[in-house]
Amino acid sequence: MTQGERAQAQPRTVSLREALWFWLKLGFISFGGPAGQISIMHQELVERRRWISERRFLHALNYCMLLPGPEAQQLATYLGWLMHRTWGGVIAGALFVLPSLFILIALSWVYIAFGEVPVVAGVFYGIKPAVTAIVLQAAHRMGSRVLQNNWLWGIAGGSFAAILLFNVPFPLIVLAAALIGYGGGRLAPGKFTRGAALPGSKSFGPAVIDDDTPPPEHARFSSLKLLRLGIVGAILWLLPMAALTLLFGWHGAFTQMSWFFTKAALLTFGGAYAVLPYVYQGAVSHYGWLTPTQMIDGLALGETTPGPLIMVVAFVGFVGAYVQQLFGPDQAFLAGALAAALVTWFTFLPSFLFILAGGPLVESTHNELKFTAPLTAITAAVVGVIVNLALFFGYHVLWPAGFSGVFDWVALLLALIAAIALLHFKRGVIEVLISCAVAGVLVHWLR
Repeated sequence: MTQGERAQAQPRTVSLREALWFWLKLGFISFGGPAGQISIMHQELVERRRWISERRFLHALNYCMLLPGPEAQQLATYLGWLMHRTWGGVIAGALFVLPSLFILIALSWVYIAFGEVPVVAGVFYGIKPAVTAIVLQAAHRMGSRVLQNNWLWGIAGGSFAAILLFNVPFPLIVLAAALIGYGGGRLAPGKFTRGAALPGSKSFGPAVIDDDTPPPEHARFSSLKLLRLGIVGAILWLLPMAALTLLFGWHGAFTQMSWFFTKAALLTFGGAYAVLPYVYQGAVSHYGWLTPTQMIDGLALGETTPGPLIMVVAFVGFVGAYVQQLFGPDQAFLAGALAAALVTWFTFLPSFLFILAGGPLVESTHNELKFTAPLTAITAAVVGVIVNLALFFGYHVLWPAGFSGVFDWVALLLALIAAIALLHFKRGVIEVLISCAVAGVLVHWLR
């Protein structure tokens, strides 16, 4: 069928079973971070299958980018909900996450159990410099999109200085940026408003959910539905949290992990990289669940698996519970797997609630949404925080034993090569990680 014939063909209704198989497939192929995952959904759902029109897809994406949390997973949840009601959204969002969770549990166990094996050690030696370059690339991509004027540059620079010089907690940086954005938006609204859409908007032919398709009955706002959802969401959070408190106490590791990642889920404006500094401050500096080196290794594993990058929280939970042997040495894997599942639940539960509660409001208008001034300022602040995170990673990669130790020139060379490949030659993240891993094994072998 030619492109013209495909554009004229009328799309057929999509069954829940057909959608389920697609969301399962997406969970295993969603590499490339948020940009890559959104691109895959656009190609599959808008261009090829035509389940939704371009304009409606962008409308949903704009809303998801306003929220804290992983925007690609939230977009999948939104589209699943729009097509097949609440269960459609739950299935789409869950299948976006579950493959990554199981893969990360397995890789985390391999990392802990066999991390000292020469080949495994060489792989992690090579990918650590690449991770530093990847974080810098994230800051560059976000900064080039967000820092459009001196106001936003100033916010980014201020957040960088605040966390570097004074170790200001990430939530305070978010709050300060929001207040600045609110005030600045009133004084200079043009400086704090930007769109959140993919470039261009065109038609790929009739779609199941087209531009003029009215919202289905379940997508219409109802205060009763909103109240019911709020009660269900509160129960889904309170019951496991109460059970953990009763079993392990409020200060128990499982309870504190669940509470900490609940807060993290509400602070991830700007995507997964935005929450990494907060996770580092809590998991490494405050609670001591894992070391700085393990944090870098966890991010590397998160980059090499499908699913949202924020799934690095599963690695944090697994390693923290495994190393502390919360169930004893013979049940270390069980403790790690339980912690990974718990932190995943508490991290993603708010995302489902945001979509299911806010979707009807979004569907009430098809006008393009805009970032509000406070959210624009928060995103600018996140750029400065991510640059600081890249410096933190670089320090631990180049001076493994601290400034008093030996400088690792080989790691610097690998980091520079990775940065050039990413920023100049536009190579893919997976390709760069694999190349650096191979180089790390060779270096480890030669030494």
